Amino acid sequence: MTNTKTMKALTKGEMEVMNVLWDMPQSLTVHEIVAQYPEPQPAYTTIGTFLKILEAKGYVEHQRKDVTGRTFYYSPMLTREKYTTQILKDVKETLFGSSAKRFCSFLIQNEDLSDEDLREILEMIEKGN
Repeated sequence: MTNTKTMKALTKGEMEVMNVLWDMPQSLTVHEIVAQYPEPQPAYTTIGTFLKILEAKGYVEHQRKDVTGRTFYYSPMLTREKYTTQILKDVKETLFGSSAKRFCSFLIQNEDLSDEDLREILEMIEKGN
């Protein structure tokens, strides 16, 4: 995925497929992706459709690795971190007027953070992380 300015948030189903791909160190076939789901597993055709959509959007790519060349192996074209960074940047820009302060304030006020969580956040801020 080269143009991060046009990156769109993934649907729930697309995100589930991407999470399977991100969690595995190698490219996977549709059957292997389906096998990573808990029961009841989605239909092969459902995952195949999601992969076609994700490929058209530029999120995944496929290669043919077997002798017959009939089996596609899918892999992500961007990391989970890159996707998350861009989506959160888009949220910050569109909902918080590009203000990191307003974005962080919203998260702190609307999350059920423990005292320990808050101490850790303060330590990260003080360290500049």
